[in-house]
Amino acid sequence: MNKLAGCVAVALMASGAFSGAALAQTAPTPTNKPIFLTVEEGPAVYSSLKGLNVKNAGDETVGEIADVVIDGHNVNAYILSVGGFLGAGTHYVAVDPTALTVTWNDSDKKWNARINATKDQLKAAPQFKYEGRFAK
Repeated sequence: MNKLAGCVAVALMASGAFSGAALAQTAPTPTNKPIFLTVEEGPAVYSSLKGLNVKNAGDETVGEIADVVIDGHNVNAYILSVGGFLGAGTHYVAVDPTALTVTWNDSDKKWNARINATKDQLKAAPQFKYEGRFAK
C-alpha cells in the first residue's frame, strides 16, 4: 500500500494538485489500458519524505513525517510523529498539507520540511490513531 501511496503522491506533486480539498468518495473507474506518466525531477516521492525531520522557524526538530493521507487525487494530510523514543510514547498528529513546506536543498541534496509550530503545540494537538481503516 505504501508504494501505491507513493505513486499517487508523485502524480499529485507533478500535477501541482496538492490541496486539502476532498473529492467525492466514489472510487475511480479503471480504464482498460494502463496510463503511464513521465515524472519530472522536481517532485518528491513518498519514500523520500517518510522519516524526514520537520523543523520550525527556530530550526528545532519538532516531529517527523510518518505518513501521508491521500483522499482520491489529493493529499489530505501529513501524519507527523512527535515525541516518543523508539516508538514508545509517540504522538501522531494529522496536519493540513498547506501547513507543511517541503523543499529540496540543491546544495546538500536533501529534502527539508518546515512547519510553523512548536513541539509542544504538536503534542497538544488532537492525536491521529492508526486504527479502523488506518490500522497498520
